[in-house]
Amino acid sequence: MNSSFFFTIVNVLTFLGVLGLAAQAFIGLSFFISSVWEKERRATVFAGVQFAGMTALLIIYLLLVGRGFFQTSPGMVVLIAGCIMVVLAAVFMVRKTAPNRRALRGTPGYIVGKVNRFDERMQVFARNRALSPGSEQYNEFYTDHPELEKYDSERRGRGGPLGKIGLIDRPHEGPNVAATLASLSIPFNLSAPGIVKPHSHPLLGDKKIHLSPEEATTRVKGYAKNIGADLVGIAEINPLWIYSHRGEIFHENWEDWGREIPTDHKYAVVVAEEMSLDMIGSAPHTPSVMESMKNYAKGAYISTQLAAFIANLGYEATANHLRHYTAILPPLAVDAGLGEVGRLGYLMTKEFGARIRLSAVTTNLPLIIDKPVDNGIEDFCKICKKCAACCPSQSITQDNEPKEFNGTLKWTLNDETCFGYWAKSGTDCCICMKVCPWSHARTFPHRLIVWLIARNKYVRRIFSVMDDIFYGRGPKPKVAPEWARFKN
Repeated sequence: MNSSFFFTIVNVLTFLGVLGLAAQAFIGLSFFISSVWEKERRATVFAGVQFAGMTALLIIYLLLVGRGFFQTSPGMVVLIAGCIMVVLAAVFMVRKTAPNRRALRGTPGYIVGKVNRFDERMQVFARNRALSPGSEQYNEFYTDHPELEKYDSERRGRGGPLGKIGLIDRPHEGPNVAATLASLSIPFNLSAPGIVKPHSHPLLGDKKIHLSPEEATTRVKGYAKNIGADLVGIAEINPLWIYSHRGEIFHENWEDWGREIPTDHKYAVVVAEEMSLDMIGSAPHTPSVMESMKNYAKGAYISTQLAAFIANLGYEATANHLRHYTAILPPLAVDAGLGEVGRLGYLMTKEFGARIRLSAVTTNLPLIIDKPVDNGIEDFCKICKKCAACCPSQSITQDNEPKEFNGTLKWTLNDETCFGYWAKSGTDCCICMKVCPWSHARTFPHRLIVWLIARNKYVRRIFSVMDDIFYGRGPKPKVAPEWARFKN
């Protein structure tokens, strides 16, 4: 009887072995298909070899089962030992390791000293776009900051942070630049004061529609997603992330330049839109800047419509998008539970990695806030460093740990050298976004990998190395979709 029971256990383990190896081969096949679909040649080769090896192992196992090997004493030892090793490996990879406590606190977890609100006049885009040589504002700013004038004048002479748009693809950049500027017109046209800070529609008058915070949250999030948002989160605003003074000026409203920005709204509805993997894959060429501007245009549309919706409910609302920011959005997005800020300085989400653009609406409409998340991104960025290794201007630090800057722990991007490369290429580069392992398409195998590395710090090390093997340490630009393709 004991012998019969033992052989029953062996038969069960043999069957589970078949299922396990078949599941492994299926994952290998799905990764191979995913690599082909992503047009990743190197990954396709390695995934094909991996799948062939997994399939061969399954076939060998089935042959041994057919010959009754696992019914013999040596076979039982091999089977039991193999099952124990697989179970231990599965537990090792799936178990959840200790969380990042400071990530779960959101931005307060990274504040280690005095934080000063950032003056938007110091922001590189505001300096290059808003300040015209000889103007009163120009003279005032560079009298206070003479160390920036020479550098900014040189960059302004090249056309600003983007320099001559599409320079990297000349003389074939024309259609892509035309599309880029078409998208860019949308945020500009949606940046007028009455649009970014709307009043209630005349048909509604000053009537306030009273909603519970729960219902208001459901309606606001639902409306945002209905008009195109991919991710939506809500944060209680920390005033530290509101710009101190206005620096970006559009529509000639110069009376606002240098004016202190109030911190009178309590909540921020932060929205993220996914950027196309095919378009970003061409970085630093013009399809990537087309995709950036398309998503900035979407963000302008979503944020202004959402602000109008909230205003029609009878509450104050201010849209934040490419041509009108009152707040620094990545820290608000962190507090809204959308993700974590990575080494490259972008918000990184579990759903799309760094392939997103942010917009937001600040408001006094009472809402239910979301909780910050720990997806293991800080720990992964300590290991990976691929964005820093691939940065053509070496603007991303390779420091192992984030360091204090303006009272917060972060990996600090050198925005001057970063935008200097933008001026040379005539695009917004996007190389760091493209090469980030978190930016891969969310096909089944990548979803599985993201789920594992979000849970387990040891798996992060394994897949960081595997990403280098399968995709290379310095991936080359991919060919864009035919409609956006440039001639070499």
